[in-house]
This record gives sequence, C-alpha cells and structure tokens, in this order.
Amino acid sequence: MMSRKRKIDSECRIFKEQWTYDYFFTRYKEKAVCLICQNIVAVFKEYNLRRHYQTQHKDKYDCLVGEVRKDKILKLKHTLTTQQNTFVKQKQLNISSLQASFQVAKLIARNGRPFVEGEFVKECLLSVAKEMCPEKADLFSTVSLSGATMTRRIEEMGDNLQHHLQNSAKKLCYFSLALDESNDVRDSAQLLIFMRGTNEYFEVTEELAALQSIKGTTTGVDIYEKVCQTVNGLELDWAKLASVTTDGAPSMVGSKRGVIAHVKQEMDKHNHPHPIAIHCLIHQQALCFKSLKWDSVMKIVVSCVNFIRVHALHHRQFQEFLSELNVAHEDALYHTEVRWLSRGRVLKCFYDLLPQITAFLLSKNKEVPELNDAEWKWHLAFLTDITELLNSFSLQLQGKGKFICDMASHVKAFEVKLGLLIKQVKEENFSHLPTIQNLSADKPLVAFPKKTCVDSLELLQKEFQFRFKELHLHEQDIQLFRNPFSVEIENVLTIYQMELAELQNCDSLKDAFKSSSLLNFYASLPSETYPNIRNHALKIVTILGSTYVCEQTFSRMKHLKSPTRSRLTDAHLHHLLRLAVTNMELDIDHLISQKQAHSSH
Repeated sequence: MMSRKRKIDSECRIFKEQWTYDYFFTRYKEKAVCLICQNIVAVFKEYNLRRHYQTQHKDKYDCLVGEVRKDKILKLKHTLTTQQNTFVKQKQLNISSLQASFQVAKLIARNGRPFVEGEFVKECLLSVAKEMCPEKADLFSTVSLSGATMTRRIEEMGDNLQHHLQNSAKKLCYFSLALDESNDVRDSAQLLIFMRGTNEYFEVTEELAALQSIKGTTTGVDIYEKVCQTVNGLELDWAKLASVTTDGAPSMVGSKRGVIAHVKQEMDKHNHPHPIAIHCLIHQQALCFKSLKWDSVMKIVVSCVNFIRVHALHHRQFQEFLSELNVAHEDALYHTEVRWLSRGRVLKCFYDLLPQITAFLLSKNKEVPELNDAEWKWHLAFLTDITELLNSFSLQLQGKGKFICDMASHVKAFEVKLGLLIKQVKEENFSHLPTIQNLSADKPLVAFPKKTCVDSLELLQKEFQFRFKELHLHEQDIQLFRNPFSVEIENVLTIYQMELAELQNCDSLKDAFKSSSLLNFYASLPSETYPNIRNHALKIVTILGSTYVCEQTFSRMKHLKSPTRSRLTDAHLHHLLRLAVTNMELDIDHLISQKQAHSSH
C-alpha cells in the first residue's frame, strides 16, 4: 500500500506562549522566531525550539530566571519589533519613491516634455522641500528622475498599455480602423492607426492601435502591410472588421492599389463580408467648401493681411492703430489653408475691421479699389456668413468618441439648412445671414447680387449631395441603430423584421430607450430575443466617421518631435503618443511589483 506524505499544515500545531519563556521564541507570520539570534523555525514543534535553544543559547541565558528572564524577553521583543518596523517602513518608502518616479514620467510623457526634465523636476521638489519641510528633504532625494530613468519608465508604461490593449482586443465583437499618414520633422512617413471596438457588453475601446514608421515609399501596398502587421500583432480577427476610415487619398482609396482595395481582397480570400469604407466626413465637408471658388474675395483679403503683417513696422503700427480706436479685434488674422476653421475666422475678422484696414492702407499709400467697391463688399459679407455656417457645421463633426449616427444627423441637418438658405436668399430674406443683413441695413448703392449668391449655394448643395451620397446609402442601417422604434419594418432586412416587430411592441423597452443612452439600451437587450439587432448595433457603434483622432494626434506629434527634438526615436515617439491619447488606466502597481524596490543613489 502506497504511503501518504505527511503534511505539516494538517497537524494543526499551535504556538504555545510558554515556549517564549522557556526557549526565547516568539510567533511572527506563522513562524517561530528566536528573540536572541532571530533565526526562524518553520514548524511549531517544541522539540525543534528546545533543540535550538539548548545548542545555541542555553549556556548564556539559562542562568536568567523569574523576573530577570521576563525583563530580558521584553527587551528582546522590543528590539525585534523595532527592526521589523524599520524594514517595513523602508520598503514602503522605496515603493512610494518608485510610484512617484512613474507618476512624474507619466506627466512628462502626457505633456510632451523632454525626458531630461525629470532632473529639473527633482531640483524643484528639493528646493520646495528645503523651504517647507527641511526634515523631509532626504525623502525627495530618493526619487529617481534622471533622463535615463524617465526614458525607462516611459518605455515600461507604453508596453503596459500595449499589453492592456492586446487583452481588450481579444474580447471585441467588432472593430473599425481609422488611418492617416503624415511626415514628421525629419521627413519620416508616420502612419497612425486608430482602433475603435466594442465587446458584448457594449463597452467601447477607442485607442491608438499603432504608430507605424514607413521608411521608403508610401503606396497602398506599403500602408496595407503596416495595417496587417498591426491587426495581426493585436491578434484581431479580420472577420470582425466593420469599417475603415481614411482621408480619401489615392493611396488609401485607389480602386486597384489602394489600402481599401487590398483589405477587400484579403476579406474575399476568407469569404468575409467587406468592411464599410468611410471617407472622413470632416475632410469631405472641407472639400465641399473649396467648391466655393470666391478667389476675387480671398485674394484681396490675403493680400491686405499680408501687407500689414509681413513687415514688422507695419504690423506694430496697425496694432497700435487698433488699440487707439478701441475696437473688438487686436490684430488681423493670417489665413492658413490646412486649418479647417481658418478661412471663416479670417473673413469675420477682416469684415469687422474693414473700415480700419481701409484707412490704414490709405495711410501707407496702398490702393485697394475693391475695399470701396459696393458689390465686392456684398461678396465679402456673403462669404463671411457662409463660412461661419460651415465652421459651425465642422465643429459639430469634430471631437473624440462621435458615433456615426450623430455625425450623419448633422450632415442631414446641414443639407436641410442649405435648402432653406437657397429659398430665403431668392426672396432676399437674410434672417440667417447676419453680416449681409447688417450690410443691407446700410442701404448700399449696389443691389444685392442675388443670382451670384444663389448659384454658389446651389453649387454647394450639389457638392454635398455628391460627396455624401455614400453616407446616404447606409442611412437605413444608421437609422435602425439610432432609433429602432422609428423605422418601418418592411424597409429593413428580413433578418431584423421579426425581432423589430417584437421590439417595437414592447412598452418597457420603449421606456428604457427614452430614459437611457444608446449603449446602455442595447446592452440591456436580451441577446436570446434580439441577437441580430444587438449584432447590428455592435457593428455600427464601432464605425469612425472621421479621422479627427488621427489629425489631433498628428498635431501632438509635431509638438513632440519638433526641430529641437528631431532625434526622438520612432519607438519612443510611439510610447509618448500612446500615453498622451490613451483612455486606459495604467497599472503602475503591477509595474512596481515586477521590480525590486530600492532607493536611488
């Protein structure tokens, strides 16, 4: 018969207080510790304790009896407790020092500061401590904030976030990608890949999937290879890809060699449905705006502003001139073509300062006949009002975490506004065009150029209808997600019809839809009763309507990798951007647990 191994834990041995008096042992963390030499005996067994005492300490301590022995035991206990507390306190201080080091590194990364500024932060901390709590200044000196340490901390935190993202990606039901490519200060092509996904509980993950550096050409094949590398690195399933959003560049949307074309070919290989291809709605809005070719206005505006601001003396004199007149604006604004809202702000400022600009140019002997032309002023006022409307529309589309249904609603609403404006301008009703309304109140000598303005609005309307026609093709799917109670059952796909009939006649779900957010509503739908409607919602939630997050991150990249930090490596740039834009929580405690806590020297 096979013998069973004896288990000490099962013997229920209990430490006896008498052993402390007899053998100078005390109990500490389920172990017997000798008060004299601090050796440990793992098993509460009298024989083991007695043997240790008799062989190591009997000759010296056996003579101590009665109260003398008890006093000696108390002193030894106090000494042991003091030592243990010292070790615990030192360990806690070391851990706090590590935590502080990580927190400073996180702040440096998120604010785009150089790694070596950790040393400057330490100098500031020590200076403050010496003034306010000099007795604790030594504590701050233990925090390691050197450039090398900050670099290492940022790398560790970036890897930690990457690990969290990989774990989250495994639980996603669907995901979508937003792609954009730009050059950094050293002309290295950087491809930003953002991912938005959702799990079965409708918990949305929107994160930077990767920053991929492209050293050679940036063709559709090159970009596609980087996308594949990212998707495979996160262990994402291509079958779960719901949509791909791009800026509409040929390398992205080319019918044969673009990224979208390669993605579709990949899906065809595995018989997966094609993802929805989205051309950034904000970019399309900007392209629609460019159809308004009012060069006769913009060239004069840019020319006048440049004349004022290109010469330092002129600029100073103009600012002083405005200061003396006490007007609302302090300066004329430069026009920047690549900035979405630039034109509207420049035109509004220029129109408001038109009398002052005209007077200043005359004082400098610069003739600009258009500034006194009544018809040109009508054109300026009209373009100012239209750009203000377009800027408001652009701001509605911008922002992180926007759902495609909300963005589609803004597009549809603006198309309705355009139709209303065309009708009102034909009737010379300027209720929604305040600049023109103010100008008409001055009763100019030239009549309002109705035909020119109506033609421009109709051209803008046609451009919107053309550029957003793909969005309208998915209108039924978007509407089903936005409000399943408002769609006609006959108009949806057959897989949704029975579930929709059940849903639309459930009063409790109607009340829940009115009182909760879309995500909470769909998360509460029973998956057994509404599997297809839930699945549809999971897919629509992930769609990114624009590359706004990419553009925003590129702006941060320009700040991080500036001419003064041009040697920043691609790997460090990736870590910094991830730390700057993440919505995930860093697990600093886990990072510290992997280290041996020790103070810096």
